[in-house]
Amino acid sequence: MAGGRGEVKELEILKKEGLSTLYPERVKISVGRATCGRAAGAEDVYTFLQDVVARRGLEWDVSTVGCLGFCQGEPLVTVQQPGWPRYVYSRVDRRLAEQIVEGVAAGKLPKRRLLGKIYSDDLLLTGEKVDLAPEGDHPLEKNPFYGPQVRIATRNCGYINPESIAEYVARGGYLALKKAVQMQPEEIIEEVVKSGLRGRGGAGFLTGKKWGFARAASGDVKYVICNADEGDPGAYMDRSILEGDPHTVLEGMAIGGYAIGAQTGIIYCRAEYPLAVATLKEAIRQAEKQGFLGDNIFGSGFSFRIRVVEGRGAFVCGEETALIASIEGRMGEPRPRPPFPAQKGLWGKPTNINNVETWANIPPIIMRGGDWFAGVGTATSSGTKVFALVGDIKNNGLVEVPMGTTLRQIVYDIGGGTGVFDLKAVQTGGPSGGCIPASLIDLPVDYDALTRAGAIMGSGGMVVMNERSCMVDVARFFIAFTQDESCGKCLPCREGTRQMLELLDKICKGEAEMSDLELLEELAYAVKDTALCGLGQTAPNPVLSTLKYFRDEYEAHIRERFCPAGVCRELFELTVDEEKCKSCGRCSEVCPQGAIVGEKDKPYRLDQDKCIRCRACLNTCRHKAIRVVPRRRYQPR
Repeated sequence: MAGGRGEVKELEILKKEGLSTLYPERVKISVGRATCGRAAGAEDVYTFLQDVVARRGLEWDVSTVGCLGFCQGEPLVTVQQPGWPRYVYSRVDRRLAEQIVEGVAAGKLPKRRLLGKIYSDDLLLTGEKVDLAPEGDHPLEKNPFYGPQVRIATRNCGYINPESIAEYVARGGYLALKKAVQMQPEEIIEEVVKSGLRGRGGAGFLTGKKWGFARAASGDVKYVICNADEGDPGAYMDRSILEGDPHTVLEGMAIGGYAIGAQTGIIYCRAEYPLAVATLKEAIRQAEKQGFLGDNIFGSGFSFRIRVVEGRGAFVCGEETALIASIEGRMGEPRPRPPFPAQKGLWGKPTNINNVETWANIPPIIMRGGDWFAGVGTATSSGTKVFALVGDIKNNGLVEVPMGTTLRQIVYDIGGGTGVFDLKAVQTGGPSGGCIPASLIDLPVDYDALTRAGAIMGSGGMVVMNERSCMVDVARFFIAFTQDESCGKCLPCREGTRQMLELLDKICKGEAEMSDLELLEELAYAVKDTALCGLGQTAPNPVLSTLKYFRDEYEAHIRERFCPAGVCRELFELTVDEEKCKSCGRCSEVCPQGAIVGEKDKPYRLDQDKCIRCRACLNTCRHKAIRVVPRRRYQPR
């Protein structure tokens, strides 16, 4: 092993350096500066803290970390000092930042917007534990958002500076690669097979089996690709990992390259993720400088290089063969399979493709073993899954939970529920996914259970919808997306989704007949059965799942020309329920037309001639005193 680049002694040097910045003998304030944090004002907070510390002549560190997951509370700031627990604050602005600085100086940190305290760090890869302070009050793991989570793929996000390879190494980084190149490639594949890891990009194919196909394929040149073309609306799991912990993806890819016999890796990342692209490129530069990428890694004779290719945001390029075509400079269109990429992929060579989250799980599997990973989750869906939890829910953010966690735990325990409005459905799997009704709230979330329910795991988008959501309109939204993003190569997807969209438009406008509903369902099955690629085949899922669970809403739109949720503007009116009205006046305050008037202790009144059905009052009234009723000018069919 001696004599190669990326030597063991370099790991030791880097670990020492990383520990010195992770746990300095002075105050350290870290600001979450991933895209979600920046959107909420993290850059201003970061600059302000730097200025305050410099102006006061304080010898403190002001550092950068990725997303800690609680996007609802961005900007997130953590405060650490020797002998103290790490304080985690949410929604930090200049005023709170100033109070934090003053609190540190006075030895009494503020309690306002404190999410919790971290008393020790568990290093997942090495099993080590770093104690920060004796256990005390308000531990972060008791926070409902963080308590149920098990972080494997996102283990470093929010903890390390993504621009510091030393901090990554200090938490066990690149030890898995060092271990892997001392193993036989077949042993690595066997370990991944044993883990039961299924691809986190959507299809859920067994990763170890996939690697085995690429390993067995003949060819002097092979490739590994990281699919970072995350295109689902509302999904940002991969972006967050790339922005917060890029080295784990590089390390996973290098291990995969060694296992299948590839020397080149390509990360296909959408150009709409400029921070992720910049972070990746810097991480590659650092890994090459340290010898963890390049020639003769750890003296093993194994050489591996990675480069980044920026995609242009086409949803279809999330499909493997379309992605390969795009990298080759051709139109991003899928092709029929077989041959599969493992036999004939990039430039006609054997190629293995996994997405970001899949690669991020590889180092822990190599370090802790396949059996350890298989012990998390369910029998057929091992490990954890990262979800982007969004929609009508109290706590939006990125959550990582063991497979088999129920929807109820995710929506209510972690997400905090849907507020005053009842849960109606949860949509999983992105635009090709399905809508699961509230009646299935105790469904365990794993690949097989979701499929049986008519949905899919997808890459991890999870959209929560309350009773104010129209499921016909939801289906129309997702079909409009897939129709717009269809590459147009095959007729079923190109024309089928277009006709489905036209039918959904008719239904939402109250212009459809019951025969249109039958045609919609027939078309959905035709596209599902005949489209060329997986994206086309799953495009009808939102229609089929809403027809399965919410057919009464479709029929109400057609037979009664009524949208019960009050979304399709042509098909409802709003009125005030006098018995429920508390005369609080909030509806009147938010009405842009002045259509609602009233006086103290008397029910408010709504003027239909002024109302534009914007729903502001409907979404504001916490007493549910705004009712959705059929329009009087329409008569039921």
